[in-house]
Amino acid sequence: MSRLSQTGRYLLLMAILAIMVFPLLWMFVFSFKIPGGGFSFDNFTYIFSTNRFGRYLFNSLFVATIVTTANILFCFMCGYALARKRIPGERFWFYSVLIVLMVPVHIVIIPVYLMMNKLGLYDSYLALILPWLVNPIGIFLVRQYISTLPESLEEAARIDGAGEMRILFKIVMPLCRPALAILAVQVFMTNWNSFLFPFILTSSEEYRTLPVALALLLGYQSIDWYQLMAGSVVAVVPVLAVFLVFQRQIVSGITAGAFKQ
Repeated sequence: MSRLSQTGRYLLLMAILAIMVFPLLWMFVFSFKIPGGGFSFDNFTYIFSTNRFGRYLFNSLFVATIVTTANILFCFMCGYALARKRIPGERFWFYSVLIVLMVPVHIVIIPVYLMMNKLGLYDSYLALILPWLVNPIGIFLVRQYISTLPESLEEAARIDGAGEMRILFKIVMPLCRPALAILAVQVFMTNWNSFLFPFILTSSEEYRTLPVALALLLGYQSIDWYQLMAGSVVAVVPVLAVFLVFQRQIVSGITAGAFKQ
């Protein structure tokens, strides 16, 4: 009976996997098709030569990379301060982070738009980067993870004469690698797939990102599904690459709590 139930679970998981993978496979296959039938790279050649997809790809990679790197650094430093340092109003700052987590990001669309206009940053890389250099989810995640780490290693390093910056980046940061990997993937995917803010904060092709370009590729009267699928493949590949690079750290971060004594 147990073997039958185990087989049933495997079949159910395989069915769920097939349902999830099928749209992705369909997109990849359809991206190589041409209207007359057959398979070709013409769709990819066309979108890069005619629709400036190379520029849009660079913009998305540049913005997402800068924002992800900044979040890793700033969220780590803020999380460490909240977890280890006795600062004035410590509970106030921590609860402020929790309160910000409850605020839907779309509420700040108008304030961010007005701020970027007032600062003269509208339609620039800074408009796409500055508002997202740090996020409360990352601070909360890192703070909670560091709180579970023993302080003995840090105290031993202080006794040996290590400075605070050396302890922070040479001892604590490597221990936080699983949490930082999860944060990096989450921030990268969020910014890579972001459509609304790049659409509102930019107006020229010079700073247009890939999701905005894909939306404008739809057209008003007809949709070229072959080119649209080719563009979607271009948008999906970097996300898959990031996940594969950080896969081991993500798994270790998820399972870390199960092995803590």
